[in-house]
Amino acid sequence: MTPPLELAFSPCPNDTFVFHAWAHGLVPDAPPARVTFADIDVTNTAAERGEFDVVKVSYAALPWLMGSHTLLGSGGALGRGCGPLVLTREPLPDLDGRTVAVPSARSTAYLLFRLWAQRQRPARIDVVPFSAIMPAVRDGRYDAGLVIHEARFVYQDYGLTALADLGQWWEADTGLPIPLGAILARRSLDAALLTHVVRASVEHAWADPAASAGFVAEHAAELAPDVQRQHIALYVNEFTRDLGEEGHAAVRALLDRAHAAGLTPATPPLR
Repeated sequence: MTPPLELAFSPCPNDTFVFHAWAHGLVPDAPPARVTFADIDVTNTAAERGEFDVVKVSYAALPWLMGSHTLLGSGGALGRGCGPLVLTREPLPDLDGRTVAVPSARSTAYLLFRLWAQRQRPARIDVVPFSAIMPAVRDGRYDAGLVIHEARFVYQDYGLTALADLGQWWEADTGLPIPLGAILARRSLDAALLTHVVRASVEHAWADPAASAGFVAEHAAELAPDVQRQHIALYVNEFTRDLGEEGHAAVRALLDRAHAAGLTPATPPLR
């Protein structure tokens, strides 16, 4: 009997929606998968250690991972109007001399933040668990916080304001969608087959969204069903089904800019 593939993705609604069908044996002829739920900060470093067969990571982590992994053309998070936000408790002109909480040192959100804030000089930047960032800014432990995912739908509930929408900044500057999360597979595996499996899982989720609702709700940090639905509608789109030429161009632009700014090593070819 073929051992299951080790599959890792976040508990966020977009990932549980995308991978529900594969994880539950609903994709015909798909290899069995054993699921690990982990935040992106964990999977970025775990993938570098080779801990999973198929794994969701930040596009910003690709310079360290493409030697050992293949980028799959389906399942990732990329789009428009879905970028990270820089949040503050009160309006600020910039982040000079401020303390900032970020969710991961190798997240796409943090890479975009560094590109956006190249002329600003925060006093301190700390990696903080994603779920703790908004409460920490609200309570004054940090001057600003970099947030992702469903935070864009609920940050006002914490009394916070958006200093910057890094997705809007990126789109205005490049005209391209914003690449956030990638799906990688070990180079020893059949990337074409796995891309097909993930795409079939996406299509199954779209065809029968009610089937995954319980799985999504079980793992969502934000329990309100309407927030879960907004999250899925924003982050699961045609780029999730097929990265395509525009998606590849967006990823290449991000990584080339990061390398030119001295923020990351050069990235090998994406395909």
